[in-house]
Amino acid sequence: MSDALLNALAEALADLVTSIDTCDDDVLDPDTAVKWLETTGYLLDRLSPADRRALSLLMRRAAARQPDGAWRDDLLRIPEEFGLDDDQHELYCDAIEQLERRFVQTVRDVDPATPVPSCPGWTFADLVKHHGTTHRWMEHLVRTRAAERVWSRDVPLDLPENPAAYPQWLAGSAEVTLRTLRGIDPETPMWSHGADQRVRFFPRRLLFEAVIHLADAEIALGIEPRIAAGTAADGIEEFLENLPHYSWIADPLAALANGSVRLTATDTGAAWTISFGGGGFAWTKGDGSATAGVKATAGDLLLLVYGRLRADDARFGISGDRAILDAWLAATAL
Repeated sequence: MSDALLNALAEALADLVTSIDTCDDDVLDPDTAVKWLETTGYLLDRLSPADRRALSLLMRRAAARQPDGAWRDDLLRIPEEFGLDDDQHELYCDAIEQLERRFVQTVRDVDPATPVPSCPGWTFADLVKHHGTTHRWMEHLVRTRAAERVWSRDVPLDLPENPAAYPQWLAGSAEVTLRTLRGIDPETPMWSHGADQRVRFFPRRLLFEAVIHLADAEIALGIEPRIAAGTAADGIEEFLENLPHYSWIADPLAALANGSVRLTATDTGAAWTISFGGGGFAWTKGDGSATAGVKATAGDLLLLVYGRLRADDARFGISGDRAILDAWLAATAL
């Protein structure tokens, strides 16, 4: 893409956002304006740190070309308002830190033998051990800049003998992982088990490991999981991006008959259309036509695709061919 085109697109986006943000309520419905701005912010959040910094620079240059005045000032505020100068890698690390603190507080005083219904056959000891092992494994991969797969069974765990000590072990493991992640350039190339073969893959993956396993613990304790809408929407896309790279899902995914599923988040307006069949799999962001549809909050949709909620739960609004939806959920179960 040419520099001229990039500059033109950045200037057009800046003008559009500022127009929406400053439009009178009698010209543009405030709810519609908020929805557009939130959707724009969500899409910009998905850019890499390098792309976000580049877009910030282009927008500031576009603003600088305007004459002094209120319009120029509004344009100059856009990069800050959308957090384009923020470090996405660090934001993921911060989010992990907060969630792991909640996770440890949630499981600390629970009997390790307590069952976890959303992970059949697991106890709280199994859940915490699994989550801590994931931290130990990913920390090892990033620290050594792994060029190929290393199995978690080959990584030292230093696991306590007493399961009651697992929560504190997890807390220490997460602390070490975050120290390692924060000390490495997220753009560093390395092996990963997902779509992005760079260091930046791992904090995002770890965040949703924490989100889902905290939900497992909360569901077991009768607590309704609280997942921020933006985080959940990012989690759905992270799930869809990495799905084709999970070897144990490849065969059932390839065996699906032709069909499509649309997920629509009622709280954000975001939508994802997933197509499959004939050995193929693809998805697009947007409210396209589909064989089956599901509507719910972004958080509930995330728990649905991870199998933590069932499609027959009353919170889901389902349309179209239910059998297609059930087949897709069964094939992609993690």
